[in-house]
Amino acid sequence: MTQQTERPLRDRRPRTGPKGRGVDRGERARVAALLGVGATEPPRDLLIECLHRLQDADGGLRRPALVALADLMRLPMAEVYEVASFYHHFDLLDDDAPAPAAVTVRVCDSIACQMAGADALHAELAASAPAGVRVLRAPCIGRCAEAPAVCVGQNAFGPATPAAVADALREGRTHAEPPEALGDGRAYARYRESGGYGLLAALAAADDQGTEAATATRERVFGALESANLRGLGGAGFPAGRKWRIVAAEPAPRLLVVNIDEGEPGTFKDRHYLERDPHRFLEGMLVAAWAVRAESCWIYLRDEYHALRHALEQEIASLASDPPAPGLPRIVLRRGAGAYICGEESALIESLEGKRGMPRLRPPYVAQVGLFGRPALAHNLETLWWVRDILKRGDAAFGAHGRHGRKGLRSFSVSGRVRSPGVKLAPAGITLAELVDEHCGGMLPGHALYAYLPGGASGGILPARLAHLPLDFDTLAEHGCFIGSAAVVVLSQQDRAVDAARNLMRFFRDESCGQCTPCRSGTAKAVALMDAPHWDRGLLDELCTVMADASICGLGQAAPNPIRCVMRYFAHELEGGTP
Repeated sequence: MTQQTERPLRDRRPRTGPKGRGVDRGERARVAALLGVGATEPPRDLLIECLHRLQDADGGLRRPALVALADLMRLPMAEVYEVASFYHHFDLLDDDAPAPAAVTVRVCDSIACQMAGADALHAELAASAPAGVRVLRAPCIGRCAEAPAVCVGQNAFGPATPAAVADALREGRTHAEPPEALGDGRAYARYRESGGYGLLAALAAADDQGTEAATATRERVFGALESANLRGLGGAGFPAGRKWRIVAAEPAPRLLVVNIDEGEPGTFKDRHYLERDPHRFLEGMLVAAWAVRAESCWIYLRDEYHALRHALEQEIASLASDPPAPGLPRIVLRRGAGAYICGEESALIESLEGKRGMPRLRPPYVAQVGLFGRPALAHNLETLWWVRDILKRGDAAFGAHGRHGRKGLRSFSVSGRVRSPGVKLAPAGITLAELVDEHCGGMLPGHALYAYLPGGASGGILPARLAHLPLDFDTLAEHGCFIGSAAVVVLSQQDRAVDAARNLMRFFRDESCGQCTPCRSGTAKAVALMDAPHWDRGLLDELCTVMADASICGLGQAAPNPIRCVMRYFAHELEGGTP
């Protein structure tokens, strides 16, 4: 055996500090002052809020600031970076990168805006952008009825033209203006003067009458919601009264979570209602919190709604300073960061906890193990919007509306080729043909109904010959579609379902959180197959089956719907060459 020569160990210099990137003490002090923190580090769930403050102040996120933030929050740098890199609205900048543009113009390229000329608008704005302005494409910003829509800084508006954008830049209109109904700061006072929060006060008074009376009152509330057949109006459609019972039966402390992320292309009803009467929703939220005995309410608002965030902060402060009933729960308003996946309730809860918006595997369900590990009642804004009316006017009054065997009212976000797009309050079960004729003024001149999306990007695409189907839960499944959040996009003979499906699949590809392979790889592969000169329908069908059956959450499960609808209803567009 050959004897090996022993090599001396390399001399090592003694370590003078921790491993990893060093913390610049001056930068740490600057970040601490910017965040308003002292000796105590910010709670872990405030990570995204802290990243927003850094981005708002610096125009982007650079490594020294992230290292300082990680040190302040006592988090691994990798954890801070993975959260910052997950959300679209955070700009990660290299250390030697030039200062970011002073103003960013985001041009929405989702389905309604693309139909209205967003591609040409983006090209013209990008070619003519002045110094200090960058022009980017962006997913739906919740202004589909005003297509094409843009966001100049934090100022979202539409219909946008190059001239209108140039005027906004020249006049410095880059900050969000409060909605007209909320601009004078008296929305809370007006709501109280008109009898608002009277229902909440009456229900809260039942607690003073003893446990038995309070329990009986809560039972009547649950029963009223069940009789009215109120369902979750964010897309899933779970019966609200049943959900309240489930959460109320879980051990305390219980929490309430409100989903106002509203990122589904074609959906803007939550913004519509918040701009006009936020306290009707807030009263419904507080009634729900009282019913399930939630100790705090957490509102997750999409980042594109800058004006609404400022207004809602003001209205919540007015409510807290002059409460209409004793013992109100704490209300926390949190800001999203541009991730469609956070519309899924478990991903939203992960984001509220300051993490990446990755959907959770279930069970356990959010009602059992939700925010911070506690039972949580999660609702969409519109569901809570109806609580006051149902409990004050009676479940029969709500159920008296409806058509074609359905009950209740629905808020439809209508966009596309109609004369009068917008939020339309209509009977549940109304058909697309009736909705367009009775509430939207008919089709635009020169346009005839060709197809429609009954439930936003994930709800599928139906041909005009099925415009007689009732638009409600459980009525569209046999046709490969669902109503979801009731985001209706109307296509005419000047559009093609294939083009719409491509737009939707690119959206899903970009918005997949990447956690599971069927969705992460499936959406990217689907885009490539759909961009080919000829569709490989057999392979696409196999891919759709895998995505629908094996994806963790609704994004991957519903992403195949537009593809399957095109192959089922619009095969003529695929025949004879390029789709």
